[in-house]
Amino acid sequence: MSFNPYKIIEAPLMSEKSVRLKEQNQYTFRVSTEANKHLIKKAVETIFKVKVDDVRTCNVPGKFHKVGRHEGQRPDWKKAVVTLKEGKIDFADLPK
Repeated sequence: MSFNPYKIIEAPLMSEKSVRLKEQNQYTFRVSTEANKHLIKKAVETIFKVKVDDVRTCNVPGKFHKVGRHEGQRPDWKKAVVTLKEGKIDFADLPK
């Protein structure tokens, strides 16, 4: 996988849990399914100009849905929780 930090970090996740984690200097992102912890760390440090202490990842399975007689499934995705050594992340730096 070639290194393009904007393809590795897809979007920040804004949930109740992720807002609470910000108090502990941890940020949650939706990342590419092919990205590993080293690439995620490098991408966050490149985009936001911060030092990353730890990266935890989790593969999230897509949910099954039924509408009438039709069934479908949302795609699987990957979540990363990034702990910073120092500094804060401003999400205004991400491209729209």
